[in-house]
Amino acid sequence: MVESKRLSHKIVNAIIYAVLLIMALMCLLPILNTVAISFSSKAAAAAGKVTFWPVEPTLAAYQNILKDAQFFRSFFNSVVRVVVGGSINMLLIILTAYPLSKSKRHFPQRNIYMWFFVFTMLFNAGLVPNYLLINKLGLLDTIWALVLPGAVPVFNMIIMMNFFKGIPEDLDEAASIDGASPLQVLIRIYLPLSLPALATIGLFTIVGHWNAFFDGMIYINTASKIPLSTYIQQLVVGVTDTSHMTFEEMERMELVSSATFNAAKVFVTMVPVLVIYPFLQKYFVKGLVMGSVKG
Repeated sequence: MVESKRLSHKIVNAIIYAVLLIMALMCLLPILNTVAISFSSKAAAAAGKVTFWPVEPTLAAYQNILKDAQFFRSFFNSVVRVVVGGSINMLLIILTAYPLSKSKRHFPQRNIYMWFFVFTMLFNAGLVPNYLLINKLGLLDTIWALVLPGAVPVFNMIIMMNFFKGIPEDLDEAASIDGASPLQVLIRIYLPLSLPALATIGLFTIVGHWNAFFDGMIYINTASKIPLSTYIQQLVVGVTDTSHMTFEEMERMELVSSATFNAAKVFVTMVPVLVIYPFLQKYFVKGLVMGSVKG
């Protein structure tokens, strides 16, 4: 009987590991294929010869991105957007989630405010009214047009709120008896205990700001102010426009196909996230799960 149970346990473990391996390959192989295409020649990519290793390796696709001062300006703009927008998001998420995590005994109007935030998740005014509002406020062609409209991501706020709910109220009451103000309780008790949730929403915020390109197309009119994702998207859309190119640039473009250029674009934009994710990974699952189970 014992041997049978051990055998069954080994079979179950083998099945689990096999499923996990398949899922890992499903995530890893497309990335490897993208990287291989970005380093392959135009002919090899167009012929579909590239799998998981570069064919006729070349850096032409990356040279077309990097040999442009606009690339570095856009990269800096994206870094500024992540820092400024992420800081605003985190500050407002924390300050909103903390009072909403309290019971109706401490915050009688909690449900009214909660329904207000839920309403914003379900309904949106639309693109044209948003543009008119940004224009009326004088935010067009500024970084504030990229970070203020989404200053309070409600989904992330709910995760943070639910995580705060999981912290025992006894800690709050004990600190209040000792004379701590609500702000001191938040900073000295709640935030240190909420590192998993902070890491989770921090990762969501960074990825969201870094990958956003559509709002840059709509709200930014000056080329030197566009973020990296918007710049790369415009490169792909205008890849056949050679009227403004020098002879050297046109020679480089001859070595690049849309497939290799798109692959290089995808790889460049995901590198910063791949660098940041390992540092937040140990908090990610815990923060997401604990921030989702409370009512």
